[in-house]
Parts: sequence; structure tokens; C-alpha cells
Amino acid sequence: MIDRRTFLQSSLAASAVGLAGSSAAAPSAGVTVRCGMIGIDHAHALDVLEEILKSDDIELVGICEPDDAIREAKKDVPILQGLPWVTEDVLLNDRTIQVVVVETGVTRLLQYGRAAIDAGKHLHIDKPPGTSLTEWKALLDAAEAKNLIVQMGYMYRYNPGFDLIRKAVREGWLGDVYSIQASMCTGLPPERRAQMAIHPGGIMLELGCHLIDMICVIMGPPQKVTPFLRHDAPTDEGLADNCIAVLEYENAMAAVEVAALEPAAFPTRRFKIVGPKGKIILEPIEPPKIRMYLSESAGGYEKGWNDIELPDLPRHARDLADLAACVKGSAEFAYSKEHDYQVQRTVLQACGEDV
Repeated sequence: MIDRRTFLQSSLAASAVGLAGSSAAAPSAGVTVRCGMIGIDHAHALDVLEEILKSDDIELVGICEPDDAIREAKKDVPILQGLPWVTEDVLLNDRTIQVVVVETGVTRLLQYGRAAIDAGKHLHIDKPPGTSLTEWKALLDAAEAKNLIVQMGYMYRYNPGFDLIRKAVREGWLGDVYSIQASMCTGLPPERRAQMAIHPGGIMLELGCHLIDMICVIMGPPQKVTPFLRHDAPTDEGLADNCIAVLEYENAMAAVEVAALEPAAFPTRRFKIVGPKGKIILEPIEPPKIRMYLSESAGGYEKGWNDIELPDLPRHARDLADLAACVKGSAEFAYSKEHDYQVQRTVLQACGEDV
């Protein structure tokens, strides 16, 4: 039986199918990247922490939560027990720490992400990176000036389903893509709704960013974005909870649907991409399962319908392994500053901002 480390390394190598190119070389054996973590209240925080603790490539040196109230509220969470807690200053001033992972809530991501860059650390910052495009650009510019990696917490970049979609587009299996329909909905309890009502974009900001990232990887930045942001639940927190954004290109459109009202939403999250020669339907997105129709055989797949089973990989394991490889110089980071800037610009446009 293949072990977890070997499987992740082989799957990283096999993911060299993205339009941006592969940054997925396996890290050198026996060498670890020293890492610190700031924040524990992002929706992805504990999942990311779990993968760091499992990793053979990354060593957690210290963790800090600058907000005492948040740390107190989470003090009994099992995975947090026995960790090396430090202050922000200690973490940022530790010259042995090469990477800082920022997993605060969205409103604090830019503050601590910029602090990590200013301290000379490579950065994994979760999504979406705040709501100020100006501050985001300044962070990216500062990182570029110091030759530091900024890795976004968009886990679909490392999803085998999107690996196959990007390979199909790159190699022309579908022809020129003219339509993308993407849906990523959820059902939120009242306390989570209030937490997400921090911005007029609401659930589009929280979840739509994942889909917009993948659309921009495949299609580039859109020429026009038209948002439809509605509050349709019988609640008074004002969350935009039933949203659609239409992204327009010269000869294509993409529709992004996100809602916070849908029961049993995960199994029907989907990404459908269509060209004149075929189409791919990724549903569910996690664990990934694909139905693909081809007018002619391509890429080793037959003409007609193909049902494709894909591995169910843990979220964040491949991105952290990739980050470690890039920090050690055994891989080249695939996602440019310009891509990450344009994704955030498009996200904010989808949230109704004029940027």
C-alpha cells in the first residue's frame, strides 16, 4: 500500500496540467520548512493546521492568536492542545521561521499577512484576502520586492478535478470554451450568518471567491462583471445570501452561483465547462467526480460520455507540500502576483464594488 507522503508527492507530480504550469515538484527528502501560524478563527484554520501537523515537509515552530477572546473561546479544541504558543512578535522575529501561515478571520488577514511579509517571511494567506484591493496590491508588491512567495488558500487549485479540467482546456479537448456554470452553496446557521455579514458581498465574498479563482485560471480576468446580490432569508443580519455573478468575456460567459440557504449543498456543488467539442461536469467538487462528453476522442478518453473517478485528497495537503517545495527551491511557484491581484479585483466586482 502506498503511504501518504509518497501518494501526495506522486499526485503533485501528476498535477502538471494547469494552464499556469506546474509548481508541483516533490520536496527534498528529510528537509523541513520551519513555519509559524497566526490566527485560528478562519473557516479553514483548523484544517490547515491539521495538515501542517501531519506534514513531513513542514515543521510548526509556533502558533499565535493575537485576539485573546478568540483564543479563550477555542481553548478546548482538541487539535490546539499542547501546541507551542508564542506571541506575534516572537513568531515574526524568529529568523529560523521561513513561512508564516495566516488563518485569521477575513477582516484581519491583510494586517497579519503584511506583517509577515515585512518580517521577510514567505506567506500562506487564506481567502479572500480582505476587502481592500489597494492593501492587497501593496502586500503583493512588497512580497515581490523581497522575492517572497504569497500562496493563497484557494484549495481548488490543487483539486484533481480541476487538474483534469485545466488539462482538457489547455489541450483543446473541448474547443474554445464559451460557457462556465459554477455553483458553490451552503446552509448557514444563524451565528455563522452574522459572522459573514461583514461586507455587502456576503456569501459571494466568502464562497464565490473559490470559483472565481478557477474561472480566472482558465479564462483570465473578465471584461465585465455583473453581480446580483440578494438577502432572501427571513433574518435581519442583512447577509447577502442568494447571489449570482455573471463574468463576461469576448466570446464566453461564466455564471457563479452562491447561496447560504441550501440544504445538503455539498454533494451538488458543481463546475460545468462547455465548448463546441465537448463539456465537463465536475459534481461534486469534493470529493471530485467528473462526467465528460467529447465529440471526438481526446487525451486518452473515448468519444461520447466518460465517467471519471478521481482521488479524494485532503484539503490543503497538496498546497502545503507545493509551498514547501517552492520555498526550498525544488519547484517554481505557479501563481503570479498579477493573477492573484486580478482574482481579488474580480471577486470584489462580483461583490458589487466599483474597482
